Amino acid sequence: MSFPGAGLAKGLAVTLRTMTRKSITAQYPDVQPVLPARSRGVIALLEENCTVCMLCARECPDWCIYIDSHKETLPAADPNARARTRNVLDRFAIDFSLCMYCGICIEVCPFDALFWSPEFEYAETDILELTHERDRLREWMWTVPAPPALDPAAEEPKEIATARKAADKLAAAAAKAEEEAQTAQDGGDA
Repeated sequence: MSFPGAGLAKGLAVTLRTMTRKSITAQYPDVQPVLPARSRGVIALLEENCTVCMLCARECPDWCIYIDSHKETLPAADPNARARTRNVLDRFAIDFSLCMYCGICIEVCPFDALFWSPEFEYAETDILELTHERDRLREWMWTVPAPPALDPAAEEPKEIATARKAADKLAAAAAKAEEEAQTAQDGGDA
């Protein structure tokens, strides 16, 4: 049986216990926090890899990625070849006031042009200034951490294993052909 006010007494006991402990306060502006390895801050852009395929803008559920481009004709390298056209990036902007940081744009990018940066200090006083253009996104690229090292005990990817088997077969066939050619040459010399 519990007596009246038992809950109050337990609550006061917890309060008294925590009052005697030293509090730990992170002095944020002066001391930077230690972020987890896969923390999501902002999206960084590596312009050289962007082919203006528009997958990131199409797949974005918030429609917060704005891309403008134009086509440029490249002259033919060979006189018998035809000229090629390529897309040139004019504008790449992300509106971080709309972005929900889902990472879909990074996942669907087939050319590894978008990355998660751990940078989180990009607050603005005006919501209209939260649309960051490609120059600002490029600055954040330098804060992107290197990918983790591969696990040496991990299983080899199937694509690499298949390619290695094919290369081994070709090397074995070439060695066999060379051996036969050497045997034929030795037989002709005798």
